Order: sequence, then C-alpha cells, then structure tokens
Amino acid sequence: MYELIQVLNNTYYVNCPAKIGLYLDRDKGVYLIDSGNDKEAGRKVRQILDKNGWALRAILCTHSHADHIGGCKYLQAQTGCKVYAPGIERNFTRHTLLEPALLYGGFPPKALRHKFLMAQESDADELASAELPEGFEIIPLPGHCFEMVGFRTPDNVVFLADCLSSRATLEKYRIGFIYDVQAYLDTLEEVKYLKAAFFVPAHTEACEDVSELAQYNIDTVNEIAGRIKSICTQPVNFEALLQRLFDEYALELSFEQYALVGSTVKSYLAWLMDKGQLKATCENNMLLWKAAE
Repeated sequence: MYELIQVLNNTYYVNCPAKIGLYLDRDKGVYLIDSGNDKEAGRKVRQILDKNGWALRAILCTHSHADHIGGCKYLQAQTGCKVYAPGIERNFTRHTLLEPALLYGGFPPKALRHKFLMAQESDADELASAELPEGFEIIPLPGHCFEMVGFRTPDNVVFLADCLSSRATLEKYRIGFIYDVQAYLDTLEEVKYLKAAFFVPAHTEACEDVSELAQYNIDTVNEIAGRIKSICTQPVNFEALLQRLFDEYALELSFEQYALVGSTVKSYLAWLMDKGQLKATCENNMLLWKAAE
C-alpha cells in the first residue's frame, strides 16, 4: 500500500484505496491528482516526495469526496502547495460539512460527521485558474459528483477519478454512489470511447482499455433502474422501496449506507420521474412512488 507506481515517463500513481495521481514536471515540480483519504495518506505522499527529492507544486482535485481530498490540508500546511478543485467541488472542499449534509438532507448527526464522509477543510482555488503543465488536459466527468473531472497528462495517461467501479465492487455492492444518473450515463458513454496510452481509475486496476468496464457500469445502472420500476408497479414509499432493494441485492443496511445508498436511490427516482417513467403521489400524508401508466 502507498507504493509509487510509474505508469509512463513522468506519470505515476500512488497505489492506495483511492489512487493518487502524480505528474512530475521537471521544471515546476509535482502535480498530485487527489490526495487520499486523510492526514495519514498525506503523510505517506510527503514521504514519497521527500525520498525522491521532489517539490509539491499543486494538488488537482477531481472532486470533493473525502477519500480524494482528505490529505489536502496536511500537504498544504506542510509544503505551501496550492489546492485546486472544479466548480461546486471547490465549495465542498473548502466547507466539507456540505458533503454529509447533502447525503443526510439536513444537519448531519455525528454518525455521519467522520473522516470517511467529511474531510478536513482546505483552502482550495478554482481549478480553471490553475497553471497546468503544457499538454495537461481537464476532462469533465459529471454524474458521480456535481462537477467531477479527470485529467490527461502529457504522457497520454488518463486519470478517471470515480466514474468507473470494478466488476467485483458492483457484483458485491451493486448500487454505487451516483449524484446525477443521466449525467453519469452520458459520462460513461464518452469514457467508453476514450483513447489513451493508459487509464487510471481511482478504485479499480489501471489498464489500457476501459470500454468493456464502462459498458458494464452502464448495464448495471440500467438494471438497477429496471429493478426500481419493477418494485414501483404498486405504489410504494421510499423506506419500503429501499428495504426491497437491500433485500433483493442481499445488502445490509447501516446508518451510513442509509445515507449513501438512499441518496443514490433518490437520484434514480428523480431521473425516472423526469423521464416520465415514475410518478409521485401523496396519499394519507405519505409520498408514494409508482410506475407511470
């Protein structure tokens, strides 16, 4: 864990639960792509930098989930590096209470205010203002999060953040976190046809081709949507719907999973409602979901 892996020329990644990209600009210093999930991850990265005699110039955040920005505050304090995040993600990086509040739908209890959902705040600037190495490309990847991005380095290595889940993860947990289902599907369709020398997704193996995995992620989304519509052939409230999904996918509910998976299921409901495939009605002071006729 936390081994430095050279992908191609000046492009590396740190192998950890949410892979940290590293691009070495020999004139300007190191650009990190994300920073890991906490201070300890930041400390491990600092050790790698020190061992190689590299200076950290900037951290480029793909999005604001805690496992990607958790090391920013430590590294910024230790090195004085700049931190950049795109659009709305910058606000969530600067004000990390927003993440558990979004998931919970109100002020989150202590059970959700922990490092896995709420990183330490860092002083992030807008990604669009970053001075990037020549040949560095920002790739919009919305859907999993508000304005998530990926990066293509000058070595033609593409870092894909969280837009792809592994087959093993989807087979085990089935319902991966999605904020905007339509944007996520659109992103996957674009990723399916991307070309690069190498791809580095954050949570699955680096590889030379992601087309089949992208299609598997698309198929999984469509299967879940079909399952939700099937459950909604009869009017059902959200709690009963969530229980059915957990039962049918053999998942185990916890308070954290209620927030994470529950938020994603609500995103599916919103998407299906906007497509005219579900409708919401209020009966006996209860909101019910039903497949549209």
